[in-house]
Amino acid sequence: MMRHIRRMCYPVAALAVLTGPLTSFSTSHADAAGTDPVRTVRRAAPDPASCPQRVALVNGGFEQPAVTGGAVGFFPDASQNGVPGWVTTATDHQIELWTGPPNPTNAAPAEGRQFAELNANQVSTLYQDHPTTPGATLYWRLSHRGRLGVDTMALDIGAPGSPVRQRTVSDDATGWGAYTGTYTVPAGQTTTRFAFTSLSAAGGNRGIGNFLDDVFFGTAPCVVVTKTAIPDGPADVGDVITYRLTARNDGGAPAENVRLTDAVPAGTSYLPGSLRVVDGPNTGVKTDQPGDDQGTFDPVANQVSFSLGAGATGSANGRLPSTADLPDGTTVEFRVRVGRAAAGGRIVNQGGVSYDNRLGATPEPLRSTSGEIVTRVNPAVDLSVVKSADLTRVTVGQTVTYRLSVRNAGPNDATGVAVADALPQGLTFVSATPSSGAYDPATGKWTVGGLPRGGAATLTIHAKATAPGKETNTATVGGNELDLDPANDSDAVEVCVEPPPPCRNCASPRCTTCAPDPGR
Repeated sequence: MMRHIRRMCYPVAALAVLTGPLTSFSTSHADAAGTDPVRTVRRAAPDPASCPQRVALVNGGFEQPAVTGGAVGFFPDASQNGVPGWVTTATDHQIELWTGPPNPTNAAPAEGRQFAELNANQVSTLYQDHPTTPGATLYWRLSHRGRLGVDTMALDIGAPGSPVRQRTVSDDATGWGAYTGTYTVPAGQTTTRFAFTSLSAAGGNRGIGNFLDDVFFGTAPCVVVTKTAIPDGPADVGDVITYRLTARNDGGAPAENVRLTDAVPAGTSYLPGSLRVVDGPNTGVKTDQPGDDQGTFDPVANQVSFSLGAGATGSANGRLPSTADLPDGTTVEFRVRVGRAAAGGRIVNQGGVSYDNRLGATPEPLRSTSGEIVTRVNPAVDLSVVKSADLTRVTVGQTVTYRLSVRNAGPNDATGVAVADALPQGLTFVSATPSSGAYDPATGKWTVGGLPRGGAATLTIHAKATAPGKETNTATVGGNELDLDPANDSDAVEVCVEPPPPCRNCASPRCTTCAPDPGR
């Protein structure tokens, strides 16, 4: 591209055209060993990279199967393909489920629309067995209520056939009692039973009473965050990178108060309007403004954030169910543009998710981070060339001296620098003096080679005017790296070549070839 032309001559018919200009191109300088001469980065792994073996009760709210045709229903247990998850030691394998009011005792569920009575037709134990890892910490939670008055039951946890009593609870019929605790799986115990046994009931009949609801037994929430960059290969200054993050809850309990944050990496700028929830609850494009929806860009902190999960709004964080309920988790994305400061280096980015474990008596704040995404950025330069001539009006036979100056304004060192500077037809090459590299008059190419950031090189060309006309001489520089400002890659000078003056011994004043002048 021509930057400018110095016009020093009135137009004439002849015009020389530069042929075969040199064009610049970009190459990657990523090294095969994975190191970088500009910056060495130690990549951080996801934290956690994986979660403990997931444990979670099935159907802890007794919502399945649905009770229809009345307030109370009797169903076979899970061993008979009836109530999901729950098994009873009763010989008839029956489990009793209730709906909310109106029902015989006007009792409302602790959560959801259904709850269970501990015994159906027989005094028995209601339980679930789950694979467990020795040494793992498991949380339990339950809601208990009396039917006719104060009812008492026991919570037993341990190996099938020999569970250990963990807690005895008693509650009257006026409301639900809520209980929580933890259990550490003993060495060698790979299967753990979670069981309820009736101890007493108002009215003296152990087979009646002891309502149960909102039961949980399992591992804490455990969010794993993965991250990708699109494209994942080397980038150029000016390219757009899409960062995509996925949060999965591989724990047994829902993660509460879930929020994802990600700082816009150094050397890039956030692309406005690029926040989007790709998969999971609340999918769609989000605004950058706080309070509008689940996505926000904070220009002061220079970071993006998302409220994740079910129930998330512009003012409240959401709930991320276990992968048993949301297998693919939830995915968000945003975009950045690669800036000049990143040229020749690496862009490093890592996101994180904060959330609460609410299985205990008080919320436990937790945080998970993604692995680092490292994107190589190809080197970039700003090459420029300035061309001048000592004379811009000459006659045939005179010598013109051209001077070229090539500079590299960075930000990186330039390699493979070359200048196309073929002489026009009306000028004949005499000599050339480069400060570095070599000039080939046959091709008009000045091979400069490497040019460091802030460096310069010069070339002087002497050429003899051989034919009259307006001669345009253009120089164009290029190199291996991306040039950030192509507008200054070319410069041109026009020289007006005039016919020689009339000879004293010529018959015609317009002769252009003279015999030797005997008077000189």
